[in-house]
This record gives sequence, structure tokens and C-alpha cells, in this order.
Amino acid sequence: MTLHEIRTDIALEAGGSLENARIVFHTSESRKGRVIWICHALTANSDPEEWWPEMVGAGKAIDPEKDFVVCVNFLGSPYGSESPRSIDPATGKPRLLSFPPITIRDTVQAFIAVRKHLGINKVDLLIGSSIGGFHAMEWAIMEPDRIRRCLFIATAPRISPYLGATVETQRMALEADPTFRQAESLESGAAGLRCARAQALISYRCFTSYRLTQAEQDPDTLFASRVGSYQRYQGEKLVRRGFDAYCYHTLCGALDSHNTGRGRGGVKQALLRIKARCTVVSIDTDNLFPPSEGREWAAWIPGADYIEISSNYGHDGFLLETGKLTAIIMK
Repeated sequence: MTLHEIRTDIALEAGGSLENARIVFHTSESRKGRVIWICHALTANSDPEEWWPEMVGAGKAIDPEKDFVVCVNFLGSPYGSESPRSIDPATGKPRLLSFPPITIRDTVQAFIAVRKHLGINKVDLLIGSSIGGFHAMEWAIMEPDRIRRCLFIATAPRISPYLGATVETQRMALEADPTFRQAESLESGAAGLRCARAQALISYRCFTSYRLTQAEQDPDTLFASRVGSYQRYQGEKLVRRGFDAYCYHTLCGALDSHNTGRGRGGVKQALLRIKARCTVVSIDTDNLFPPSEGREWAAWIPGADYIEISSNYGHDGFLLETGKLTAIIMK
């Protein structure tokens, strides 16, 4: 897939604006076939062949050689679109803590700007998992006549108290790093980011996944250490991938903003606006978006199908249960 960028002005829902904002995105090289638009998850980028390789690629369920695949890097991400990394013209330095609060709807405005730039009238299949599902759902409500089919995976129409608690705990980890508030460079707050990522991972996985992958191999181990090493590795891995504490903090705020019912008479009334043919997928071990929640709100979307899949990997099943998701996409 090929990387592109556009510039656009975005009026922010929380006030203010991003002028001449940079929006980066990947597309198939060819414009043939269906338009398949993928909304990426929290720490991913706009190249789905990189982070979803079993789903996207030649001969896969989503084939960029057969269909026109689009994925936009959302606002606040460190991977190209406007974010705390963007240079403040007044200082010549990254904006860091001065970057304004953004919402899920702000990023959908960026999606719409890209759609118009590409001359896309209809999206044949819109796919969103986790926070990507937040964006996909908002878009299906904001432009109901533009979306033909939606696949919402491991997501919800509004942030829950449980998810909100995990987000706030991660934010506390960022803010506990004394270098975070000093905001001297993009490297500031790195220790807090490592901790926040390790905390997040616990909510992404489940008891079974840790038991299967991180159990001690020595029956006589005095102090269990394998999983601790794994948690520290995952925190360090995110930092090495080029993430920074300020983008992570901004994205935590965007998560908090998610409420499809805001200004629309509530979530039920908002979901009634969706005209696309929708499939809602829950994962049986997902603690962030449990099936009990998914079944409830899926019934509020006119004609939606609800599917529950089994996984040993909790919320991260949306990345790992590729065979089951392929069967759903190919229906």
C-alpha cells in the first residue's frame, strides 16, 4: 500500500481548530474493486498490512490487489497525522502538552476530508476494531448514506466506566513520571509511557492468555519473574516503536470523548441513524467490550447481525483470531 497525505482545516468539537492539519493515509495502488476502509486501533498506524498481516494482503480476506483499501492515521497519533509531535510555528518545537484536546468526531472529520479528496462517494465496507470501531460507528452515523456495510469488532457506541477506569489509570502512570510535565522533548515521560502500556496490556488480554503464554516453566521457581519481564518488554517495545507520552495522553482523552449519543438524544437514537448493513462481533473473553454489552447495543442498530467468537486472548482476539474474522468478512 502507498502512503499519502493531505492538508485540511478541522474545527475541533472541544473548541478551537487545527489549521492546515496534516492527515496521512495509506491506499491500494489501484482504484479497482470495492472500497474497503479500515479504521486502525489505538497504537497502530495507517498501514494495515503491517499490523494486520494475516487479514490484509495479496490473497487475504482484504486484498489490496483486488479492492481499493484505505486506512487513515487518526489525529493525535505519532505516526504522521497532526498530533503533539506537530511543530508549533510560534516556537519551532513540538506542541507536546499545548496540543488541543481532540475527540473521536474530530478524527472522523479528517476521514471525511480524505474521502472527498479521493473522490469516494460510497464506502462498500467499513471495518473498525476497538477505538477503530469508535471511529467507524461515528462515521456510519455522521454520513449514513455514504456507508454500505459496517463491521464493528470488539467495540462499543460509548466508553464504559470500566474502560474509562483503565484509561484514567494509564493517564495517572504518564503523569506520575516527573519528566512528563516538564515536557522538554518527545523523550520526556518515557518511563510513564512504559508503565501505561504495561497496564493497558493487562486489559487487552485475559487470565487464560497469560496462563498460556507467561506461566513459569520451572516448577521450583522461587520468585515468578517471566510475566514481569514480559510486561516490561511490552512497555519498552512501544517506546522503541516511536510512540511518545504526549500522543498517548492525547489519545486517552479521545477515548474519553466517545459517546455516539451526545447531542443526538442518546445512544439508541444515534444508532437508529445507521443505514449500513452492520455486523457486530464480540469476543467471549474481552473484558473491555464484553458480549453482554455487545448483544445489547447491536439490537439497537436496524437489521444488524450479532456474532460472538471464542478466543483465549481477550480483547486482542481482534488481532489474533484472523481465521474466524476472515470467515465473517467473506460472508
